[in-house]
Amino acid sequence: MVKAGITPEDTLLSATRYAAEMLQWDDRLGTIEEGKLADIIAVDGDPLADMSVMAADRIPFIMKDGVVYKY
Repeated sequence: MVKAGITPEDTLLSATRYAAEMLQWDDRLGTIEEGKLADIIAVDGDPLADMSVMAADRIPFIMKDGVVYKY
């Protein structure tokens, strides 16, 4: 999406908040808030400045359904 001219911020929002809103699931996912479901990745860097930190081989932490798969 960034290659198409969409900002990094809007790219991340499209995959999270905006997707949840479109599916009308924003009451339970899409943002990190108490009581919401969350699959989480942590990256080493600022994806708003450099989206390459989101490349699969550069993600140091992955948690899905409360289970840590990579740390």
